[in-house]
Amino acid sequence: MMRDNGSPVKGVVRSLGLVFGDIGTSPIYTLTVIFLLTKPTVTNIIGVLSLIFWTLIVLVTIEYAWLAMSLGKKGEGGTIVLRELLVPMLKTTRQTAFITLISFVGISLLVGDGVITPAISILSAVEGILLIPGFEKTEQEALIVIAGIIAITLFSFQRKGTEKMAGAFGPLTVLWFLALTISGLYSILQVPSVIKAVNPYHAIKFFAENGIAGFFVLSEVILCATGGEALYADMGHLGRKPIIRAWYFVFFALVINYFGQGAFLIQHPDAKNVLFEMIFHEARILYVPFLILSIIATIIASQAMISGMFSIFYQGITTHIMPLFKVDYTSTELRSQIYIGFVNWFLLIAVLFNMFEFRESSRLAAAYGLAVTGTMTLTGIMMTWIFYLKNKPVKAGISLLVTFADIAYLLSNMHKIPHGGYWSIIIALIPLGIIMLYTSGQKKLYRSLQSMDLEVFLEKYNQAFRNLRKIGGTALFFARDIQKIPPYISSSMFNNGIIYEDNIIVSIVRRDDPFGVTGFFKREIAVGLRHFEIQMGYMEPADVEEILKEAGIDEKVIFYGLEDIFTKNIIWKLFSMIKRLTPAYVQFYKLPPNKLHGVITRISM
Repeated sequence: MMRDNGSPVKGVVRSLGLVFGDIGTSPIYTLTVIFLLTKPTVTNIIGVLSLIFWTLIVLVTIEYAWLAMSLGKKGEGGTIVLRELLVPMLKTTRQTAFITLISFVGISLLVGDGVITPAISILSAVEGILLIPGFEKTEQEALIVIAGIIAITLFSFQRKGTEKMAGAFGPLTVLWFLALTISGLYSILQVPSVIKAVNPYHAIKFFAENGIAGFFVLSEVILCATGGEALYADMGHLGRKPIIRAWYFVFFALVINYFGQGAFLIQHPDAKNVLFEMIFHEARILYVPFLILSIIATIIASQAMISGMFSIFYQGITTHIMPLFKVDYTSTELRSQIYIGFVNWFLLIAVLFNMFEFRESSRLAAAYGLAVTGTMTLTGIMMTWIFYLKNKPVKAGISLLVTFADIAYLLSNMHKIPHGGYWSIIIALIPLGIIMLYTSGQKKLYRSLQSMDLEVFLEKYNQAFRNLRKIGGTALFFARDIQKIPPYISSSMFNNGIIYEDNIIVSIVRRDDPFGVTGFFKREIAVGLRHFEIQMGYMEPADVEEILKEAGIDEKVIFYGLEDIFTKNIIWKLFSMIKRLTPAYVQFYKLPPNKLHGVITRISM
């Protein structure tokens, strides 16, 4: 989605719909889950509210809204951007390898916890049906099926694009946050003493009285901040200011609602589903509309997660750390409205699996948070390092303290591993495995290809161009680096004697900034041989055919290289399988199929 250049209010409303869905639906389950583990005494309730308040301050407001969002690159944010900021400042290849690895782990952990977001959000909202008179005895299987149908419908709609729905997301999310604020305020008026939870003394007192058990409560408190990383990750879509402004409103709404739920729990310590019981108690006549609104809010939160995953994978494709999955552009208006079929169906299968494996939202919460605290910790490490190298000691010091807080939350979540947390790790290992296999495979393949140096190539080319009979028209060849000519070009020209009157080598270069595209001739390398370079932002939809037309290139044929990998190594066999299952780059860039000629090079790995 492109940045909104309209009014500040419009920018804030769009941010609410596209960024804050995940963190905005956390009140549905956070306090309910915490007080499954902890006795709802007045002291404990005030202590937990204080922990929630300061978690939102430290992990979302300070870490993401202030520190991370000051580290954009051309207005973009996210784990890949942090890596691109940090790598040029590092002095050794070992440091670069370390940062590259932890950025890959960070991306994969986001996927691992990301698939739990729709499962826990939709299922927890659907469980609110149990409070409707006459539906109290609804079987859990029926609730899972309803949640599953909602998820399947949502993921099935992705291919058609969400551009038409996106306009409604913001206003509906505003309505959701207003409902949270009003219900919270009403409840606080009954027990105004909950406001004292703003004082961090009550959080410290909670730890002092509960010891190690209190520390493990942090693993559930973190649920209030899940989705906080979206502030930074989505910065390139909407711009920094609208997201920061929207966060002020969201923070206020969340704190008021959590404090309201705490006030309700003090009055009704036997409450099991705190938010829904609070609404049911306050305004029974509005309960069903609120339940419907909560389900809509969880669908919007899930949509934001899906769009975010598409963006992460697309960034991975264009920065050459992921295979060239087939990408469809679903909008002519919003440039980053994309659809990646592999990612969509992988996420749906993982979401349905989580719903049927864990069955209840409270059990899903027992597995939730491990991966997101891992991502926050890695973000903290990279931010601290960047601020240190940029000679910003104040920000580096604060970032280091925040990282220690991240580590505390991560350690408290470790006990979740045997209770289902291992599933988010297993799911995260799938993208991590693909990234590691693809990047190492591409390096090995590039070394095995034995590309020809430009000087050597030009000697042979000039001789062949003088002596061989030339074919009329223009031929295009693709090469990533003009200084290293791929073997398929030399094989076509010198072994097969295919030389056209006009030969153009095309290079596609991805720029640091997200959008923008230019195509231009660099120089005539030799008689009948030219070099054309296309520069694109790393989130720019790639219409190479249109760029070539605009440059006046009317090609007769397009040659491209295909590798036939021969190997006995099981790892490279997997890499070869990925290469065969994903489209070649000429298909990725949607070049005219009637002009394409693939030249196969047999490679031993």
